[in-house]
Order: sequence, then structure tokens, then C-alpha cells
Amino acid sequence: MLTNNKLDQFIYSFVDKLKNTQKSDGSWKYCFEGGLMTDAFMIITLRALDIKNEESLIKNLTERLLLTQTKEGTWKAYPDEEGGNLSVSIQAYCALLFSGFLSQDHPALKKAEHFIKEKGGLHNAHFMTKWMLAVNGLYPWPTLFYVPMTFLLIPERFPFNFYQFSAYARIHFIPMMVAANKKFTLKSAYTPVLSHLYRQPSPQHLLNLYRSHSLFMNDMKKLLTLPEYLHRLGYQRAERYMLKRIEEDGTLYSYASATFFMIFALLSLGYNKNSPTIVNAINGLKQLVSTSCNGIHLENSTSTVWDTALLSYALQEAKVANQEKIIQQATSFLLSKQHTKKGDWKIHNPNVAPGGWGFSHNNTMIPDNDDTSAVLRAISRTAILIDKVRNAWYRGVTYLLSMQNADGGWGAFEKNTDLELLTLIPLENAKDAAIDPSTPDLTGRTLEFLGTYAGLSKQHPSIKAAIQWLENNQERNGSWYGRWGVCYIYGTWAAVTGMISVGVSVHSPVIQKAIHWLESVQLDTGGWGESCISSIQKKYTPLLYSTPSQTSWALDALIQSNAHKNESVQKGISHLLDPSSFSQSALTYPTGIGLPGQFYIHYHSYNDIFPLLALAHYRKKIITNSNVSS
Repeated sequence: MLTNNKLDQFIYSFVDKLKNTQKSDGSWKYCFEGGLMTDAFMIITLRALDIKNEESLIKNLTERLLLTQTKEGTWKAYPDEEGGNLSVSIQAYCALLFSGFLSQDHPALKKAEHFIKEKGGLHNAHFMTKWMLAVNGLYPWPTLFYVPMTFLLIPERFPFNFYQFSAYARIHFIPMMVAANKKFTLKSAYTPVLSHLYRQPSPQHLLNLYRSHSLFMNDMKKLLTLPEYLHRLGYQRAERYMLKRIEEDGTLYSYASATFFMIFALLSLGYNKNSPTIVNAINGLKQLVSTSCNGIHLENSTSTVWDTALLSYALQEAKVANQEKIIQQATSFLLSKQHTKKGDWKIHNPNVAPGGWGFSHNNTMIPDNDDTSAVLRAISRTAILIDKVRNAWYRGVTYLLSMQNADGGWGAFEKNTDLELLTLIPLENAKDAAIDPSTPDLTGRTLEFLGTYAGLSKQHPSIKAAIQWLENNQERNGSWYGRWGVCYIYGTWAAVTGMISVGVSVHSPVIQKAIHWLESVQLDTGGWGESCISSIQKKYTPLLYSTPSQTSWALDALIQSNAHKNESVQKGISHLLDPSSFSQSALTYPTGIGLPGQFYIHYHSYNDIFPLLALAHYRKKIITNSNVSS
């Protein structure tokens, strides 16, 4: 057994660091480092609109893109991606030309050009990339897959309507639909020529694609026969939808990606580039530019609420009292971010008051269940003492319980938005983004909160249904797939700790099978590491090295399962207590997921949050056992 002395010192060092890095408003602000798409799209948008006085920003973003290019001339969505990523490489290539600082003859771009052509050119890019190219006149607007604006007019009471899509899909699809229906293009003096990268798809390829999605396309064709005035109403509905969901800082739903699409959609509707809405949107995007992401980076959103909630909770688990200033300030910040107005979630859940929390500091209308449970966990101890906190806590718990899906699990943003038919739309990642079904990570962490801090047990009907859902969705090898983290280690950690918290025995077959799987994938170093490839293949794929966050998730699941005396845990804790045992690659590997295959996230906070949490839980377990023994 490891010495308590070393363990205590390591935990205290984390606590001291967090005390020194907390902001004056009580939050912690870490970099939310996504893919290169936002950096590339920012360069393209600023140049397409010919925004003045942004040369320095464009130059800095250009330099970042060049620094992240591989020696083979490609760009990747994640570090161990084989070869390179076509869509990401096209985004970077296009942005570098738009920047005006490089020409097609630049050696870096010649290498990229070779790779893009080798992979089939622009035609094989992801649809979001092709949309950005098309709106800038660099790719022909597709005519095969056409969603008429009248689709937005289908009443919500109909089984097949736009609100059956996930919130994430809706906020991106609507501006994309507007510009695509208008076949809008915008060109400036900076617009490059990409015809050398375009290859016309064969008629047979188009025919095969059409046949594979004929059911969806037949439904869309029916909408095309509706009167013209209904199509105009569809545009008006789309415009109102976007305008009503603009945050105070000018961003759409607080997402940079959706804001880029909105800017071009509004231009296609006749907005001037100098209109207040578009100027505010550009300013909102500039506010998302961070210089603390190993350089400059445009964050797709901030992760301030998420990071602050998790850090406050981890500190309290490490025995920082809730009366201490650091926790009180964090609690005050989190209370100020509780949502007070109904968002789109009310469509499927109309009879509950607002009470959830969102992911970022500027998010006021799209709460999610993960952040809500994280904040509630962080303020639970204070809620016992202070009425204001207690009232916010009760509103949050009521909201969270009401968001349970009919199948017993919890999704990310909304309730019962899991219509499988929508996964058949002819777009990449439809299965990952078109709907918002129950997932093991969301369900497990919700259970962990409800069991530990809301006092609900496996006898409660809602808890019983959630346990049943998790048991039904356990993989044959004992793991669970996590949607928002990489991947099976993440899902298994959440499911195991959640079920144990509501009273599922650690000796039950479902938990024992999970423990056996976790121990079977431990690396020789004592840590755990899983590749982003798992999210694409939907099959566990190990990394060659361990990462701090994935090691901590696996350890926490084992510790909560009373396996803290096992050799696997002893080796894992020793590894975690030796920072030099993690390579630089391990410290920067993305262990969060936005869109499988396209957008992964390196949370700069995770190397602080989860090691602290795992070590705190390990210390608590050995102290408890020591007291019991004595």
C-alpha cells in the first residue's frame, strides 16, 4: 500500500494550484481545445467578409495552422490518425490560401495538395466542409440531397418534424439549409481557386448514393410540391429561429461553428455584412479566441461552467471545506449561471420549470444534463446550509429528473429525441449527431449524483429504469461506450460509479464483468490509454501510452468498486503519482469527443480534475478501511 504522506502531498499540490488559478468571479478558465475547423473557418470568414483591422489575428491563426501540419503535409483530427484527415486538411489548405500570406506554390501547400488529390479531392470531404466551400463559391452546391424550407413548417405534433432532430443538429442544420436552398455564394478579393482539387463524381456513384437514401429523398420531394408561399414561410421560420437563439455576446447558441453558418445564412437572406447582427456575431467569435491553448486558438465554445463545477466538486472530495473561500466563490459563480428561461427542451418536456445549467459561460438557453448533474454535485454540500443554494439545487434536481428518457436513460440536451429514422439522412455522422439518445456516460453520471447526493436508491422507479437501461446496453466484454469522452473507459467509469451509487452491489455480475474488463486493458505502465479510433470503429482501441484522464477514470471505477487493494489499482496510483511517467503526447491527447471522426477535444482542465478526483477517492477509501479495521 502506498504511503499516505506522498498521497497527501500530491493532493495538496493540486489544491494549491487551483487556489492560485481561480478567477476573481469564482470560475476556472481552461482552454477548450477542439480541432482546427474553428481556426480555419475564422480565417475564411474574416477574409470572405473583408473584415478590416484583423491582420494580426489572421496571421497568428495562419501560423498555428502551419505549426500543426504533419511533415507529410497533412492535418489530423487526432494525433494517432493514420495518414491524415481529408476534411481537416482541406479546411486548413483553404484557410491558408484565404489568409493571403501563402500561395499555392508554397511547399507546405504543395504537400497538402498532393494528399488531398490522393484522397479523392473535395468531393470526398465531410458535408460541413463542402458546405463552407460551396458558400464561398469553391464547390458546386449539391442538387441530389435537398431539404426544402417547408420541412420547418411541419407541426411538432407530427411524428416526423424538425424538433425530432437533436438540438446540436438543429442549430447547425437551419443556417446550412437556408444558404443551400438559396445556393448562396460569396466571393472576395481573397477567395482562392480550388478547381484543381475538384473531381466530378461519377454518375454511377451518385445513383448508388441516391438509391441508398431513397426513402428519405422521396419524403423530401413531396415537400417540394408545396406552394411557393410556404417555402417563403420556411425562410421566415428559419430566420426567426436563428435570431431568437443568439446569445448576448452575438454567438448562436454559444457555438462558434453554428455562428459561422449563421453569418452566411443571414447574408443569403439579404443582410448586409455591416448589419448589427453580423457585426456582433464576428465580435462574439473574436471573444472566443484564446491565447492559452499552447498558443492562439478559437474555441468552439468555452468550457467554463463544466470545468468550474468539476473542479469545485473534486476539491470538496479532496477535503476542502465548503465554507472555504475557494468553494464559496465557485458556488456563487455556478449559481449565477443557472438557466432561468425555457429553451427548445420545452418542446418534449413542457411541464417543468427551468433549472439546468449549460456548458459555457455565455450559454443561457441550451442546458445539458451532464453540466446540470455536475453543478448539482458541486453545490450539494452548500445547499444543506444556505437557502438560496438549496432552492437552486431543488430546481436543478427537479429539472434533471424530468429529463429522463422513456427508455430509462438520459441523453445530452433534450428528452426523447431519439427517432432512429433520422439517422438515415444522407449525411456523414447522422448516427452521431442527428439524434440525442440515452448514453451510458450521461446515464451513469446522472445516477451517481442522484444516488450520492439526492438520496435515491435502486428501489426508486426512475433509478430502477436507468439501471435496467445500463444493464441492457453493456457490451459483451463488460464495458460501456461513452459518447462524449474517449470512449469505452469513459463510459464504463460512468456506468460503474453510477450504479454503485444507487445501491447496485459491487459483487453483482454486471459490475464484476466491468472490473474484469478494465483490468484487462490496463497497460504495462500501470495506466490506461484509449485511442479516438474507438469512437469511429465503435470498438475498443488502445493507445500505446496512458493518459492522465483515462487512467483516472479507470482507477476511480475500480476504487468505487472496492478493488482499491488490487494490484491494478496500486500500479495505477503509483503511475498517477509520478507526473514524469506521462509523455508530452499523453498530456495533450484529446480525450473528449464532439463529432466522431471529425472533432475531438483536448480539455486542458482534465489533467487536473480527474487525477485529483481519483486520488481523493483513493485516500478516502483507504482511510475508511483503516478506521473500520481499527
